[in-house]
Amino acid sequence: MKKLLTALSVASMLALVACGGQSEETSGENGETASGETKLMKLAVVTPEERSLTQGLYKFQEIVERETNGSIKVEVHPNGALGGDREVLEGLQLGTIEGTTVSTGPVAQFAPRFAMFDLPFLFTDVDVAYEVLDGPIGVDLLNDLPEQGIIGLNYWENGFRHMTNDVREITLLEDIKGLKIRTLENDLHIDMWRELGANPTPMAFTELFAGLQQGVVDGQENPVGNVTTSNFYEVQEYLTKTGHIYNASLFLISKGFWDTLTEEEQAIMTKAADEARDYQRELNQQEELEAYDFLEENGMTITELSQDEQKKIFEKVQPVYEKYAASIGEDLVNELLDAVK
Repeated sequence: MKKLLTALSVASMLALVACGGQSEETSGENGETASGETKLMKLAVVTPEERSLTQGLYKFQEIVERETNGSIKVEVHPNGALGGDREVLEGLQLGTIEGTTVSTGPVAQFAPRFAMFDLPFLFTDVDVAYEVLDGPIGVDLLNDLPEQGIIGLNYWENGFRHMTNDVREITLLEDIKGLKIRTLENDLHIDMWRELGANPTPMAFTELFAGLQQGVVDGQENPVGNVTTSNFYEVQEYLTKTGHIYNASLFLISKGFWDTLTEEEQAIMTKAADEARDYQRELNQQEELEAYDFLEENGMTITELSQDEQKKIFEKVQPVYEKYAASIGEDLVNELLDAVK
């Protein structure tokens, strides 16, 4: 779905670029522009400072500023300070934000083939996910982004998504029925929860805590790292280890900004993104291990589903595969499933 910028949006973009640190003058040695200006790169993310995704951005900042001798200055804006996922993605397209890491779900609203990575119960563990995402299939999908005004460098890790709620413990498929569950602003996620009997309610992550606190929604589904660092445990009593979707998080750069970089700077960005990815994934795994103990200590009931119930849930969401295989491309989905096997 290609976003068409209106004349007003284009005018706004030009004004912001003219005022910002993205100089379009010829770059000289060490990446400085002909006028000696430093290039500014704003990285926006919805997660808090302590979350592994945000820490990965700080690692990227450290590497880029060091390797460019400070000729590129990187600013990290956590906690949704520059908007929710959709607003940040649109900011990349407009050139008002230079970079982010964001889950594949919101990206699929702009580049539909990414929806295949959010198919329920696709990946059994992180090693399988890494092999597919870092391999030919994942790399090929990154080629869908430039026409959207975005450059995708690689895949970071949000983690396996689990559900929480403040109504009842979920031990059976039937327990999900009727619950108002906040979902990503993504059609596949909405359809999946509808198949499970819930009342899916799309909502920006930046609005989620207030939505849970005020009872706008009964529950939500996120990697456990988000449950801890965003304090959802303060307004949710039950966590069920559903692991229904493995969430990769794309590292993205505005194409408008990318095109102002020298080849040397682009190489530094690419190398920094890979180093930050490896750092972030390792940090996320540690974060997840520690999260469950923390949540139990803070009063949450954590439930493991039986194999029978996991099988029931898996069978219940099969219509999602049938629907989205048609829109993504059956050949591509079959290639993905073969790679996973």
